[in-house]
Amino acid sequence: MGPYSLLIYSLLFLIIFVETGLVFVPFLPGDSILFLSGSLAALDGGLNLPGIIFGFIIAAILGDFVNFELGRHFGQRITKSPRLKRLIKEKSLKASERFYAKYGKAAIFLGRFVPIVRTIVPFTAGMSRMAYRSFSKYNIIGAISWILIMTLSGFFWGNIPVVKNNFQFVMIAIIIISLLPVILVRIRASLAAARSGSRHD
Repeated sequence: MGPYSLLIYSLLFLIIFVETGLVFVPFLPGDSILFLSGSLAALDGGLNLPGIIFGFIIAAILGDFVNFELGRHFGQRITKSPRLKRLIKEKSLKASERFYAKYGKAAIFLGRFVPIVRTIVPFTAGMSRMAYRSFSKYNIIGAISWILIMTLSGFFWGNIPVVKNNFQFVMIAIIIISLLPVILVRIRASLAAARSGSRHD
């Protein structure tokens, strides 16, 4: 990977940690990052597959623990603060609360495979005072399962001849698709701010 290897690995692990660890940023493309990283590991001289799997698992586990503690210690303050609660979409929070109410402890495991819910459910579990031992078990099992499934799927997909022969174009397409949710969130936020400003004028 060259002289920037450490920076690339660190950035990838940071994205997964932030997506799972900070309830305010549920729109990061975690699934796409894992799949893309697995695909890059299929290249000669690409990412190291065991290395990214290990790093992603640690990042995902630590991220959920941070999110759980945020919900446990600051959840009520965040959701009741007029300023802070705007950072979490009420619709997403309600959806995650319903998901947790429906599946209970298993929501921590199942939520790993549901974008947005994946980021907010640990926070919800912390607010609900879920037992730490139960949360730890489902967090670890969920993280390992999610990382292995998404990363290995990307790795095997990256080894398909037609993909390997057109890898650059395929990766560009994946990156664009991965960034679309972030771009759409930014556009919607800008439009909402513009509408709010026009109403006050």
